[in-house]
Amino acid sequence: MKKFTFLCLLLGGFAISAQAQRVETTPQTSANVGLEPIRQGNWMVGGELAGLGYNFEAESFNIGLRPRAGYFVSDGVAIGAQASLGFASVKDGDNEWTYGVAPFVRYYFPGGASASGRFFGHGNVGIAGSSRGDDVSLELGVAGGYAHFITQTVALETTVGYNYNKANINSGGGQSGLGVSLGFQIYLPGNR
Repeated sequence: MKKFTFLCLLLGGFAISAQAQRVETTPQTSANVGLEPIRQGNWMVGGELAGLGYNFEAESFNIGLRPRAGYFVSDGVAIGAQASLGFASVKDGDNEWTYGVAPFVRYYFPGGASASGRFFGHGNVGIAGSSRGDDVSLELGVAGGYAHFITQTVALETTVGYNYNKANINSGGGQSGLGVSLGFQIYLPGNR
């Protein structure tokens, strides 16, 4: 009888453990958000974490960080401010730190997007300088990109653009060049 009871308990334990198997989930990689994150009155906070570029005038490679915050003044149109901090490796010269601040405008295109992503255009006009000189100068930037929403409020972004300024950067010649960046934005609902 003891053997039979032990066998029943053992089989019951196997049955319970078979029902309690661990269910593995995969990380969320996209969210169908539609237009909700880019509605008028919402906020966006984030930035570029890995901005890489090449300066044509000074033959230098640069990497930078650009935090930004903006407000949606209408559906798909955000205005805000961004700061920049970068490092430039200059060919046959001293390396330098760069900095800047600029207001920006961003427009999310209504067509050509999916429920989990949006194409956008981004432009900024501000001031920039470097550790090499005392002066600051006008900085202009224009970029196009794609925001892929991984949740209802967080998007990963990639951009390709062109930047121009004439500050005393990279041996005094100013800087203009192409760049690519990766970053993220957090979209916060506002009062409507």
